[in-house]
Amino acid sequence: MNDKDTRQLAAELRNIITRFTKKLRKQSTTGEWLSLTERSTIALLDQHKELLPSELAAMEHITTQSMSQVLAHLAELGLIVRTASVTDKRKAIISLSPMGRETLYKVRNEREEWLNKALNKVCNADELALLQKALGPLMRLIDFE
Repeated sequence: MNDKDTRQLAAELRNIITRFTKKLRKQSTTGEWLSLTERSTIALLDQHKELLPSELAAMEHITTQSMSQVLAHLAELGLIVRTASVTDKRKAIISLSPMGRETLYKVRNEREEWLNKALNKVCNADELALLQKALGPLMRLIDFE
């Protein structure tokens, strides 16, 4: 595949992924009131259990001031818990509240239910196998810096 062909593939892939992401986001009424960064932040907290605000900001590629606003809103909604660090009382450790975990899992479940239904309705066995094979290259693209 030459450079022109890979550029065309890149454009088509970007367009499809963007549209697919928007479509998938609409499949959960539970998380509609959360921004993308807020949803991503609670997913990171679920994955890592506890993080400092500065760590969350770095992972989200936003400023610590912006992360402070995100965390303030999540705290206001009761989705996170702030705990003082044992080693440095000036630092707050952020974790998910039970309500935050429940909200995250409900959003994920709603989206996975929709996607499962769509896969079974739209794709035949060969197409499902092709999608399964594409997962590896897609993950490598996600991890590429």
